[in-house]
Amino acid sequence: MSFLPLCKQDMLDRGWVQCDFVYVIGDAYVDHPSFGHAIISRVLEHHGYSVGIISQPDWKDPRSIQVFGRPRLGFLVSGGNMDSMVNHYSVSKRRRKTDAFTPGGVMGKRPDYATIVYCNLIRRTYRDVPVLIGGIEASLRRLAHYDYWSDTMKRSILLDSQADLLMYGMGERSIVQIAEALNAGMAVKDITYIDGTVFKTCELDDSFPTIILPGFEDLKAGKDAYARSFKLQYGNCDPFTAKRLAEPYGREYVVQNPPQKPLTTQEMDQVYALPYMRTYHPSYQKAGGVPAIQEVKFSLVSNRGCFGACSFCALTFHQGRIVQTRSHQSILAEAERMIRDPDFKGYIHDVGGPTANFRHPACDKQLTKGACGGRQCLWPTPCKNMKADHSDYVALLRKLRKLPGVKKVFIRSGIRFDYLLADKNDTFFKELVQHHISGQLKVAPEHVSDPVLARMGKPRNAVYQRFVEKYSALNKRYGMDQYLVPYLMSSHPGSTLKEAVELAEHIRDMGHDPEQVQDFYPTPSTLSTVMYCTGLDPRTMEKVYVPTGPHEKAMQRALIQYRDPKNYYLVKEALVKAHRTDLIGSGPKCLIRAVPPRPASARPVLPPKKPVAKRPAARPRKRK
Repeated sequence: MSFLPLCKQDMLDRGWVQCDFVYVIGDAYVDHPSFGHAIISRVLEHHGYSVGIISQPDWKDPRSIQVFGRPRLGFLVSGGNMDSMVNHYSVSKRRRKTDAFTPGGVMGKRPDYATIVYCNLIRRTYRDVPVLIGGIEASLRRLAHYDYWSDTMKRSILLDSQADLLMYGMGERSIVQIAEALNAGMAVKDITYIDGTVFKTCELDDSFPTIILPGFEDLKAGKDAYARSFKLQYGNCDPFTAKRLAEPYGREYVVQNPPQKPLTTQEMDQVYALPYMRTYHPSYQKAGGVPAIQEVKFSLVSNRGCFGACSFCALTFHQGRIVQTRSHQSILAEAERMIRDPDFKGYIHDVGGPTANFRHPACDKQLTKGACGGRQCLWPTPCKNMKADHSDYVALLRKLRKLPGVKKVFIRSGIRFDYLLADKNDTFFKELVQHHISGQLKVAPEHVSDPVLARMGKPRNAVYQRFVEKYSALNKRYGMDQYLVPYLMSSHPGSTLKEAVELAEHIRDMGHDPEQVQDFYPTPSTLSTVMYCTGLDPRTMEKVYVPTGPHEKAMQRALIQYRDPKNYYLVKEALVKAHRTDLIGSGPKCLIRAVPPRPASARPVLPPKKPVAKRPAARPRKRK
């Protein structure tokens, strides 16, 4: 086993004259299955194609993408494991200080809108070489979308990047089918039939049932058009029932084929059995390595997909709602490889995926008929056809705990507490508390106001309270002192100051002092982002209150951390505007006092006390 080539000499050392594909990525090269570029490149290698990696090229220098020369079949381009704008900017649009996907955590090694910039850089030198884009940035920007950072509607990334073909979703099947077509001599413009791809054309094919979306000019002109368009897109994310979607741009169309079918367990096992080096390229050692590997190096991916369908999450658009799983044998084999790593200390950090406790599709029909178009599996209440069963997950965790060299198996990816409660057998809940928590369990109720939770696609607050009670009871039963840390979100569409105050009161009553708060972040291709942009819930076309002003967002965030003295004036202003001055004062239910806390700089500095001189010890008297 060895890393794939990073430079021309690496390519020549392998005896290659030319790469079949050159993969340009916005991240450092980490050959681990938690990184999309590692999976795609190893899948291609497994099918006999040679791949060279150009990691974080200098986007100001065209020579930086000429490392391997002209590829035989095409360039692959990915902005990285994160959307480059999310990677670069906080929700307040401030530049982040570090980049976990870059050697040494250095910020600034990739451009904004990285996929577009890299593709245009390639086009300056290689005008006729096929350019294929994928990854999270391309996947979630595949059709016209609202861009939070520029506060504008943007065209499909396929057009702005000048790429020939876009792969959305996870991409293992799509890339092999495209590679086979190109290798057979097919022109990239004729590859219009592969599921999980987006292409551009001037003429629609009448032989495929196609939904015509509102045109880009209509989307820019009216917000309701974007909400209607997104509802159509959201309803065509299922690989079994989705139709082609065509988005007009003048005389041209961007056409989205239906998603790829879910991988079988055997196919998932094959993907994770490929010869990954499981770490970053050794050339990054001098810079201190790649920080992102620390979170995943000793973690195990057991599933993909999520039927939770939270409104602010893009997983429905990227991995889909149908859960796909690996076999126990595959996961145990990877765990045994991990145990042999010299750095392994006996702790498996996580066994999960987007949602840890999803180990099979929500119901039997999903694998043949797909997920329901007009019904969510868990929201507003669990579907009566849903199978809430943790027995397979429990069996897997028990096997992992028994492996020689394993001291503890933690679960750190998300737990859906409503799904956990829907399981009448509480074996998993008991074993979770006894064996799989590292001092504290992080869960995501997000809010306490039921109207806000409805916009989020999350269960009612009463469900979370039932979970809290049972969690506390189990900890007490087993003599465990383990905390529950709730993730909370401020300023989500639907949240007025009234709901923000309600959340602050809940925090007061449970004695919680949250150190971190997630202000709602409008990332591409989520229901919540469409609400933020349009003021409409695309599911119902109802009007939604949206806190968009920076000052109101700051007040809502401050209310969650009302105990912090620096938030006093924001909290007071919010309480006055919400007509809740009853929460200002010295009573037991008050959030803040009527008089602001004195800043540390204004407190009088007392002079140091003079040291008291010690009396000399008395000499012992001599006996006469």
